[in-house]
Amino acid sequence: MYLILLWIFFMGNPELPQSHSDSSFNHPDQENPESNKIVKIKNKAIPFAILDPVLKALSYFPELDEVDISFEFKEKISGAVMQAQPKIFSLFVDGKENRKYKVKITRELAFYNGDVLPIEEVPYDALVGWIGHELGHIMDYLDRSSTDMMHFGARYFMSKQKVTEAELTADGYAIGCGMGHQILANKNYILDNDGFEDNYKDKIRTLYMSPQMVLTLYEALSKE
Repeated sequence: MYLILLWIFFMGNPELPQSHSDSSFNHPDQENPESNKIVKIKNKAIPFAILDPVLKALSYFPELDEVDISFEFKEKISGAVMQAQPKIFSLFVDGKENRKYKVKITRELAFYNGDVLPIEEVPYDALVGWIGHELGHIMDYLDRSSTDMMHFGARYFMSKQKVTEAELTADGYAIGCGMGHQILANKNYILDNDGFEDNYKDKIRTLYMSPQMVLTLYEALSKE
């Protein structure tokens, strides 16, 4: 069971391979191949479609300048829109100083009413905040040993309290780096959007900082 939990955390759910036919699956990159092109800048690999918001989010995290991060489009991520993880091979081979990471990003938001929205069409500040939250997770991972990361992954799936702690920590890092406005924009975009299912909104309300908490922390830090 422990190994299965680790596999899910670092690799994704092995029981959910996605299949599609050409008639039912039409990514925006099929219409515009440039949108799916990978742009490599130093030690970062970024899909062209979200290059600007990713670079904007990274600008708030100078601590990540020397960290290898790949931003990867995925058709679907179980239970999430984005997910930051260490690369599994790097976790075991590289020391924490040289560890490589990936941020998986859902290519399209599929709303429960049937509407589909390419991720790059999310309002700019909300998208920057979404990415910033994931970079906050990577900030949390930087000083963790490989053993600690494996324990962290197992605890994340076994304890709701640990999930909350991890998500609050990621938000805290992003807000502490000056992203309060974008994190707030992201929360409001999700909670005020009729397209998201209620159970997803409940997850955001339960496990993450509320908009009021974000605003309070952002204002407090702005006064320092």
